[in-house]
Amino acid sequence: MKNIMTLADAVALNVHDGDTVAMEGFTHLIPFAAGHEIIRQQRRDLRLVRMTPDVIYDQLIGAGCARELVFSWGGNPGVGSLHRFREAVDLAYPRSLELDEHSHAGMSVRYSAGASGLPFGTLRGYVGTDLTKYTDNVRRITCPFTGESLAAVSALNPDVGVIHAQQADRHGNVGFWGILGVQKEAILASRRSIVTVEEVVDEFDPSVRVVLPHWVVSAVAVVPRGAHPSYAHGYYDRDNAYYRAWDEISRDRDVFSQWIQTHIMNTSDFSEHLAMVEPTLAEV
Repeated sequence: MKNIMTLADAVALNVHDGDTVAMEGFTHLIPFAAGHEIIRQQRRDLRLVRMTPDVIYDQLIGAGCARELVFSWGGNPGVGSLHRFREAVDLAYPRSLELDEHSHAGMSVRYSAGASGLPFGTLRGYVGTDLTKYTDNVRRITCPFTGESLAAVSALNPDVGVIHAQQADRHGNVGFWGILGVQKEAILASRRSIVTVEEVVDEFDPSVRVVLPHWVVSAVAVVPRGAHPSYAHGYYDRDNAYYRAWDEISRDRDVFSQWIQTHIMNTSDFSEHLAMVEPTLAEV
């Protein structure tokens, strides 16, 4: 089908300088391969959106791709800080980074509103915080039915939504399972979308949940192990050593820059990067 293509073509067609790009996946199915391709194609001035920016956004920020981060938590999960993220905020290196911070619930509601075609969503949240002083995307409103004071958050409608999934069929329908975050909402809220998958199947097993029909997906790209170092339920485990190693790699500007050059800019695709970090893959 026309929406199944290479990842390089998917990014070239759908991700442009200045775009708002949401890359979602919770604990597993994090779209690392797509993030690397965005770096490889040297996209700039991106407004990056993610509920839990972790190592992939540290790489994008450190590579100079981002001008703003919309998020609700950031860190190297189970390890500590994101050093490229911190240096962008503290020292404006490699460039300054604007922040639009929210709660997890607020981000979820923003995606849901965007997916529903609504201008905003509401929740019982943000009480006792001063986030409203720092963002124009949260307001207090009065419920017209109960008189209760609620938080209103503006809808998120990214230019591009990017996720990783286990399978697509040959029509471009997407199925995934395991822990789900806001992947579906992020894709439905976005104007364009890219889904990387472990494999394309002729037809889904009856147990597979088809989450996204082909008509809401702009591009599907087959990238085995495309969520590494996160895991893909039923396919491979989380690479904990990678996350630990990243803490040291990202602390030093020169070490980080050399890593980006070696693992992304000097490679043609994600499989070449994987061969360096997982040499045993060559034997699979």
